[in-house]
Amino acid sequence: MTKDDASQLARLVRDNMAALGAEWQMAHAAGEPQCERFLQAYANALDSADFAHTDGRAWDEMRRVLHDVSATRASAGSSSAATATFIFSVKQPLSSLLRARFAAEPARLASLSWASGVLVDQLGLYTLETFQKSRDRIIARQQRELLELSTPVISLWEGILALPLIGTLDSARAQVVMENLLEKIVASGAHTAIIDITGVPTVDTLVAQHLLKTIAAARLMGAHCILSGIRPQIAQTIVHLGIDLEAVPTKATLADAFMAAVGQAGPAA
Repeated sequence: MTKDDASQLARLVRDNMAALGAEWQMAHAAGEPQCERFLQAYANALDSADFAHTDGRAWDEMRRVLHDVSATRASAGSSSAATATFIFSVKQPLSSLLRARFAAEPARLASLSWASGVLVDQLGLYTLETFQKSRDRIIARQQRELLELSTPVISLWEGILALPLIGTLDSARAQVVMENLLEKIVASGAHTAIIDITGVPTVDTLVAQHLLKTIAAARLMGAHCILSGIRPQIAQTIVHLGIDLEAVPTKATLADAFMAAVGQAGPAA
């Protein structure tokens, strides 16, 4: 496609934007603002000297449009295939427009149809890529939110916090546990934090390391930690693995740990 052809196609798109948008929406049930923004950005890029390269600056506006389309549809729960198909489907109204304008010039019609189709294909593939990135960001954010919800830090008493852990404690969750506990210690000025592992199914070397790191970090913030919820099976596992918890006060239940924490706080009050 020559520069003159691109400029003429840009004018055709602008002059027939309403009809193009209507046909596109009818074929794909798309939103009017998204169609209009796409067609406007498409025409603007075709008017640029660098129109042939969709990764160039001429297509910056279009890439912003496609980012918004991808983010909006990813948030709405659309699929990557449906989002890419939305972009690809603009080829039909564009093809209809070209046939109506260049019906008497079959060679030029074929050339323009092919060139415009290649551009749309490139934009569709770019949309697919940006959609996946948007979906990955949403999933990562949701996973972190779930982790934060699953690791609440509770204020039991003035200066005493409780962190009940339920489920497997992997590296990602251990980081959230540490961050939540340290933030709460700073915010409340707590002197004691009870980490209750009653709901942790198993304690292996990795889990123990995560717990010890959290306890050490809390100690650096000036808080004393008590580990509660040591069931008989977990106690045997800890001894069998040779995990050293001698420096960490332990209690069988959260209630026992709370009483110990209150007792430690009493003389200092």
